[in-house]
Amino acid sequence: MKLHHALISTAVGLAVSQLSLAQTQITYKSAKTSSSYYQMAVEISQAVKEDTNSNLIITVEESQGSVQNVMESAVRGANYVFTTPPALVALAQSGKAMFKNRANPKFNDIRALFPIPSLAMHFVVSNKSGINSFAQMEGKKILLGKGSFGAREGAKYITLFGLENKIDLAQVELSNAVPALKNGQIDGFVTAGSFPAPNVIEAAAGTGVKVLSLSDEQIVQSKRTKLVIPAGTYAGQNSDITTTSLPVIAYSSTAMDDATAYTLTKAYWSQKQRMSDTSPWWGGVSTDMLSNINGKIHPGAAKYYKEMGITLSAVHQ
Repeated sequence: MKLHHALISTAVGLAVSQLSLAQTQITYKSAKTSSSYYQMAVEISQAVKEDTNSNLIITVEESQGSVQNVMESAVRGANYVFTTPPALVALAQSGKAMFKNRANPKFNDIRALFPIPSLAMHFVVSNKSGINSFAQMEGKKILLGKGSFGAREGAKYITLFGLENKIDLAQVELSNAVPALKNGQIDGFVTAGSFPAPNVIEAAAGTGVKVLSLSDEQIVQSKRTKLVIPAGTYAGQNSDITTTSLPVIAYSSTAMDDATAYTLTKAYWSQKQRMSDTSPWWGGVSTDMLSNINGKIHPGAAKYYKEMGITLSAVHQ
């Protein structure tokens, strides 16, 4: 009888051990819980769990920003995934700007997995404002907001395009942009977000608006990545919008084993269409956005891309 119980205990122990080995836990460091990027992380977590039959479990962690995400990559475990613009990874690896006195050799171990929706600049103006180009914003009341990437980028463009001190900058919070536009308090507002952006959807649905396009020359001036928002994305939008964007990429490091990186990347792309059906911002993501990655791609992820017939550039190797 004792032998029988011992055999049962051993069998149960082996089964539990095999289950724990089969299930891989991943930490996904995202953004503030109030942001769309945190919601994206939750959607990725659910999609990966479903695609892998719970063999990959992602725990989403709140973050205070992309710099924190990169800094933690030097001290976190093998299955740490984080999101950040590629430019920040390059700065960390070269020890420049905000990483000047915080250099760490482990930053060189950062490897890309897949792109997620970019931060797209939206210059939204009401139809009744009569604004059809950046030059026509002169003398108009425009809301930039405060502290956000969109506010900083918008202010930069105003200077670049010769409109500094020529625009009446509204002292209103960005959260009040849509009602302020509807009641005529402002002529337009600037916002950055993955498209379709909720506040732009609301503005377009409630009143006639136009999202301004940038010329090729202006995009070059901005030193940002060109992005096209397809016609029909917003109500009343009959043509493509050409704007700029800040690419955002999901990264891990060489500490993550190839099999995990492969399975995670495969699950992400396999579920992307299903995620697009419920959250339209995934519709703007494609493998073409791999070109936004200006560093190495994880070998496990690269294996998946090669299987899909995608040619990676030399910089990704």
